[in-house]
Amino acid sequence: MGTGTDLDQLSINTIRFLSVDAVQQANSGHPGLPMGAAPMAYVLWTRYLKYNPTNPEWWDRDRFVLSGGHGSMLLYSLLHLTGYDLPLEQIKQFRQWESMTPGHPERGLAPGVEVTTGPLGQGFGDSIGLAIAERFLAARYNRPGHEIVNHYTYGIASDGDLMEGISHEAASLAGHLKLGKLIYLYDDNRISLAASTDLTYTEDRCKRFEAYGWHVQQIYDGNDLDAIDRALRNAQAETARPSIIMVRTIIGFGAPHKQNTFEVHGSPLGPDEVKAAKENLGWPLEPAFYVPEEASKNFRKAIEKGRKAEAEWVERFHAYERAFPDLAQEFKQAMHHELPAGWNKDIPPFPADMAKGLPTRAASGQVLNAIAPHIPTLIGGSADLNPSTNTALKKMGDFQLPEGPGYDTQGSVGGGWSYAGRNIHYGVREHAMGAAANGMAAHGGIIPFTATFLTFSDYMRPAIRLAAIMRAHVIFVFTHESVGLGEDGPTHQPIEHFAALRAIPHLTFVRPADANEVAVAWQVAIEHKGPIALAFTRQNVPIFDRTKYGSADGLRQGAYVLADAPNGKPDVILIATGSEVQLIVAAQEILSEQGINARLVSMPSWELFDVQPKEYRDSVLLPNVTARVAVEAGTPLGWHKYVGAEGAVIGLERFGGSAPFKVVFEKLGFTVDNVVEQARKVIKR
Repeated sequence: MGTGTDLDQLSINTIRFLSVDAVQQANSGHPGLPMGAAPMAYVLWTRYLKYNPTNPEWWDRDRFVLSGGHGSMLLYSLLHLTGYDLPLEQIKQFRQWESMTPGHPERGLAPGVEVTTGPLGQGFGDSIGLAIAERFLAARYNRPGHEIVNHYTYGIASDGDLMEGISHEAASLAGHLKLGKLIYLYDDNRISLAASTDLTYTEDRCKRFEAYGWHVQQIYDGNDLDAIDRALRNAQAETARPSIIMVRTIIGFGAPHKQNTFEVHGSPLGPDEVKAAKENLGWPLEPAFYVPEEASKNFRKAIEKGRKAEAEWVERFHAYERAFPDLAQEFKQAMHHELPAGWNKDIPPFPADMAKGLPTRAASGQVLNAIAPHIPTLIGGSADLNPSTNTALKKMGDFQLPEGPGYDTQGSVGGGWSYAGRNIHYGVREHAMGAAANGMAAHGGIIPFTATFLTFSDYMRPAIRLAAIMRAHVIFVFTHESVGLGEDGPTHQPIEHFAALRAIPHLTFVRPADANEVAVAWQVAIEHKGPIALAFTRQNVPIFDRTKYGSADGLRQGAYVLADAPNGKPDVILIATGSEVQLIVAAQEILSEQGINARLVSMPSWELFDVQPKEYRDSVLLPNVTARVAVEAGTPLGWHKYVGAEGAVIGLERFGGSAPFKVVFEKLGFTVDNVVEQARKVIKR
């Protein structure tokens, strides 16, 4: 067994007990993973991982993901010890209010945390996106003799990560795409929070990953540093397959009475067991949070090593700039999250067509393909639904292993296969798709989009929620966004989904009413600084005459006056989103014939509207007009904050039905006559 030098063991135990003391002081946390996984993390971080603690955002750094986020103190200990700006005081504040060291790693709090992990398996899925981003950017920008993108994605996964369904989707996708620069260490301690995994998890994990197309290695002693070193070297040498190293560890290693039990998974050791563990491994009982000087010097070698690696890269990049100035400028622009000049110049105007109209999903496809040629790092795909979601980027190639027609050594694409291809085919894998998009956004340099039916946002909800926590710039495209999709019936017709997405803090939800609102929605989505969800119709909707109705640019404010009462003094305000806007437009004419003046408000996005100044909001929803009707083919939940106690909501508190969409709308009360009736009722109140 290769246990390494005394300095190696001292350094490994420093990781262990820094983690143990933090968990114990917080009286909350998971000490077992850091204690068992410290040796493999130590080898990775001191011998293989490429990073610069003094510049955590260096573009060509390796990415590291602790997918088993419950073991967060392992990551915080490594960040502190190697010289990131994470002081010991923050380690002592583990799991405390507004500290940099929350219970699970959160991107944006501690430097060096690449993605927010917590829900098991999500970090594993994020890693796929990080690896995709590296391969895409390398294929697009590297040139012979000039490699400016060349780094690995490493991760540590737990039993729980690999039990969760998302790991199956993500691993299958990574194996298919042959992401050879993705390397995972599997903390195979065989203990979950409640019991031994023998109760629930007895599949052959090696054969499982071999079947996915991964390079698989096994280490039978998680304290064997030489074996870990060899395995990581072998994994780097395997360029055609992602790698997973199955490392048999002992959870809570060193705690004599609790190691290898579920007691160390999710609870502090307790004072007596902390003392016993320190005595067992020859560690001083006092002081707590002890970092030996020799270990500190060993870890802090990462600073000089990282600075040197980055300086060498900077020299290579300057040579690249001289050789390929246009490409270098494009790359810098992408990595700085800047948009090229004129990126929206080819977005088409959509002429009025009240009779036939156009599905907003079709308009979306046109707008997306008008934008994509001008933003070379806008990439994405759907869950096997491109013909339905209209999200294929035409003539921009497929992100696949570089082979087949259209590929050449420069990474250019003529509609064939290449890692420079901008269409990602996720297959029927919504869970992995959402997480991968988060990883791509976290990597930097890419604006990722995903696409599926709105009802399947349920499959993506954990990833969407994490995108919102990270404020990641991911564009989630959803089509078939209401009962208006028709014959597929209740299983595919979203009811509660508008409200479910609106309930997620920091997520912007947009449901455009017509093709011109779609054009503005896509511009907002590209410019947005966080996650945004766009919902588009399957069925035709009218294209409004913008010389008669308000400019679609009003979408930027979330809601705007589409048409006012003839005298500017409405008796009632009619509010709608998406395909239901056409109902209030038709209702206004009938109400006018009956001597009732109505203001029409298109409200595609609550979130965009709610952040507008009060003066603007009051100018749209006149405070003195309390007769209001909101119309939306979804649950009424939340609408009363806009219509008030005296208003009405035409919504759905039941599931839909299988029939042509016009029949479904009629049977469920989404008719012009019902809008008129409800308007008259609220006026009488």
